[in-house]
Amino acid sequence: MSRSQPAPPRRPGPVRWLWYAAGGRLPRRYREWVLHDLTCRTWPLRHLARLLAQLAPVAVVLLVLIPGPLGVRVMSVVAGSLIGLMYSFVFLHEATAGRAAKAGYPSGTTQRVRNERHASRALARAAEDFERRWARSPRA
Repeated sequence: MSRSQPAPPRRPGPVRWLWYAAGGRLPRRYREWVLHDLTCRTWPLRHLARLLAQLAPVAVVLLVLIPGPLGVRVMSVVAGSLIGLMYSFVFLHEATAGRAAKAGYPSGTTQRVRNERHASRALARAAEDFERRWARSPRA
């Protein structure tokens, strides 16, 4: 990990993470991890993982309980899951803002942190490009 980025906070265990993925609140000691989870570089993929954790038990129950051929049941569950995922990603920013609010962060914190991290990465890239270009050029 680079010197400019601190190590991510300690994450919750599997049971607490499942509770969090289902929409539950985590204890206050995980507050920094929640912000990291909602604002790190892979935050949309983390959102997808939380959604799949919510959908998996429902999908299994529906596959078992819906009468009919297996192919029809599977396609029904897949279609319903895709629609649910689509709606969730439409409201991706609102969903993460709500999770941050549950952890005690003020409105707009997730977007502000993402913008700051993006700006710092862009500045670091620009500095590297500058160094690469001008450090190699011959001096007159």
